Amino acid sequence: MPFRVLVVDDSNFFQHRLKDIINEHPELKVVGIASNGREAIDKAAELKPDIITMDFEMPVMDGVTAIKHIMSNRRVPILMFSSLTYEGAKITLDALAAGALDFIPKDFAEVSRNSEALKKKLHERLITLAGSGSRPVPPAAVTSVPSSTSGTPSINSSFKPLSTPAPLPRVAPVVTDEPVRASSGSDSYRLKNKPKLLVIGASTGGPVALAEVLMALPANFPLPIVLVQHMPENFTKAFAERLNKQCHIRVREAVDGDQLQPGLALLAPGGKQLMLDKRNGGSVRVLPDDERVNYKPSLDITFGSAANNYADKVLGVVLTGMGSDGCNGARLLKEAGSSLWSQDEASCVIYGMPMAVARAGLTDKVLSLKDIGPRLVKELM
Repeated sequence: MPFRVLVVDDSNFFQHRLKDIINEHPELKVVGIASNGREAIDKAAELKPDIITMDFEMPVMDGVTAIKHIMSNRRVPILMFSSLTYEGAKITLDALAAGALDFIPKDFAEVSRNSEALKKKLHERLITLAGSGSRPVPPAAVTSVPSSTSGTPSINSSFKPLSTPAPLPRVAPVVTDEPVRASSGSDSYRLKNKPKLLVIGASTGGPVALAEVLMALPANFPLPIVLVQHMPENFTKAFAERLNKQCHIRVREAVDGDQLQPGLALLAPGGKQLMLDKRNGGSVRVLPDDERVNYKPSLDITFGSAANNYADKVLGVVLTGMGSDGCNGARLLKEAGSSLWSQDEASCVIYGMPMAVARAGLTDKVLSLKDIGPRLVKELM
């Protein structure tokens, strides 16, 4: 049975184009169309769709307000259509904070020319999110702003710390049928080496997960932190500003040459790559986009750079997200003697990235989202 989709948009043109595009896929079926937020609330209650596409600017009631009402009545995956401007990013973050899981750019030109790339991206996103509908939707703290791309870049031990690496054939994680369970917060596990750097990566569902982890850290947290969240340009600046207001630690979007400092989290800029340089006390390198790499930023690249520069003095943490970005970089961290934690399946929005590292045997510790921040404090303070 196909996933049932409710389309919410005030544009007649966009309504019908979206309906046609969505219905092209045999696993998707548009069961209703709403022209404003108020109508969306009513149709969501009546039709009980598996997933909703939601515009922001609409008459009668905007998309953010509608999402809040919908989510208070029944948890359902919602995919936002967003403007890729700084202001659009702030609005989208508000919408995602209200409970939406993901977003996709609203590009009339791409829709008009019947872009195959758009079709593929939209179909993939809707099916993945609708399939996650049985999972609990995380509480709206900041919430999910995943990557606008798909695919998995790969790197290996030939990775050079101060130049953009060429991706090599991907290393497939070892997948078994045995479930990976979270470890108890009261067990006897301890980090084998005292880290000098904390690197956290995420994709779909990442911003709410990152917010929960970072809000648990005190202002005097002793390690510098690097964050890699799959996001396009403009979104990372708005997201860093939002986190900085919520957290005790400082958070800002990284710029080339930023010094690593205890209690400071540097967020990799969207559309670029972030690498480490341990010289002169440690700093970050922000490198231009490379078309050979699918994720921008890529956790694989940042993990690999951290392994090359800090060897066994890194703690890597892989949170919720689609795909397996981070798995190959995690392998380099482990080979260098560093430690790796991953989020458990039950608390993930999408169990892709953490599953890849866990089932490849690279994870030292599997933790529920609620336990990661407190455990960082316990292990590192």
